[in-house]
Amino acid sequence: MARESNQKLKILYLMKILLEETDETHSISMAEMISELNAYGITAERKSLYSDMEGLRQYGMDIIREQRDRTFYYHVGNRQFELAELKLLVDSVQSAKFITAKKSNELIKKIEGLASNYEALQLHRQVYWPSASRP
Repeated sequence: MARESNQKLKILYLMKILLEETDETHSISMAEMISELNAYGITAERKSLYSDMEGLRQYGMDIIREQRDRTFYYHVGNRQFELAELKLLVDSVQSAKFITAKKSNELIKKIEGLASNYEALQLHRQVYWPSASRP
């Protein structure tokens, strides 16, 4: 029974995997997608994933397909925010004098959630402000 309820969430987990694990420089193969879904307790076949990805495209998700040698790879193209925009937001939050350091870290963690795992690593930036000017 639990496995069946997980199957109903397959398209949501597929979207999560694509958003977290892919970007313009990091793609994922169909075999890797199946493996990632298995980690969530979801069984998937290649043909059903093609259908699920088409559903995500119709929903508005920009999924790009590229062929390298004989393997197809997929990644998310356009996102709500570009990496440069996210960096700008992080810099703004870090430099705002009226935001405490704790709240700043919380906000930056949320901003990182808008990027892939790989892009989120690039958001760990440090804007230098003298400690006296930060609450």
